Amino acid sequence: MKHENLLVGLETSDDAAVYKIDDELAIIHTVDFFTPVVDDPYLFGQIAACNALSDIYAMGGKPLLALNIVGFPENLVEDVLPLVLKGGADKVIEAGAIIAGGHSIKTPEPIYGLSVLGAVHPAKVLTNSNAKPGDVLILTKPIGTGIFTTAMKAGMVDEVTEKEAIGVMNTLNKAASEAAVKEGVNAITDITGFGLLGHAYEMAVASGVTIKIEAERVPVISGILECASMGLLPAGLYANRRYLKSKVIFSNNIKEELQDVLFDPQTSGGLLISCPEEKADVLMEELKKNGVKWAEIIGWVVEKSDRGVIIE
Repeated sequence: MKHENLLVGLETSDDAAVYKIDDELAIIHTVDFFTPVVDDPYLFGQIAACNALSDIYAMGGKPLLALNIVGFPENLVEDVLPLVLKGGADKVIEAGAIIAGGHSIKTPEPIYGLSVLGAVHPAKVLTNSNAKPGDVLILTKPIGTGIFTTAMKAGMVDEVTEKEAIGVMNTLNKAASEAAVKEGVNAITDITGFGLLGHAYEMAVASGVTIKIEAERVPVISGILECASMGLLPAGLYANRRYLKSKVIFSNNIKEELQDVLFDPQTSGGLLISCPEEKADVLMEELKKNGVKWAEIIGWVVEKSDRGVIIE
């Protein structure tokens, strides 16, 4: 049911719900959790928290309050769970928010995440549905984390790839969001389980446009293309490819392994920002100044065509 105070709901597959309190305040509400993507419990907590907090940043907001969501087997509760919770709490503190409790149950496999409440001015909500033809597209983190976790489980990842991938996943999108809000952009979404192409397609549909991506300009985690060429691909990648088969189109010269990475489901990925062309250079400078070292211009927005996303 549509409510007059519900500014963002289910309609556009956006990153979080936004509810207007009054003319000066709207709240952003999101929830996200998953099973371990790395072996280290403290890092798992950090990554899961970054992933959940990202939805608040994708809406142009600031996180205020978080509640833990925990499912854990009993034999890991005493030794492992405290490290997971510590990792999550440290990232929430880094975000300037607070942990105020949560809920736990016994499960056969560990599960951890957060329900997060954030704040934004009702007139300054950023969504995935306002990309404009002529906009430049900026991606703030490299992709390939899904392939990384698959390759890691197979023991096929070197130290360089592991260090970079973990650094990507446990970096908050706070600095990128603050730069985008400061300079003024048209649309944002964060890149998570639907992959770069899936979330780009959602932005295209929600905005009534077509998105063009230059494949070679997309930043990719070191070593991931090699992993993809060896077939170290997660199940979610195949699901994304199947769903998007008729919705995206590739030029003929894009290598199969690069196509795979573009479909790869991400954990705690970056922000995809649709920015007016005249603001793009200034925004890129602001991102770099804020320490967003991976940001790259990867494409642009054009008038709607028969495909949501075109990859050149």
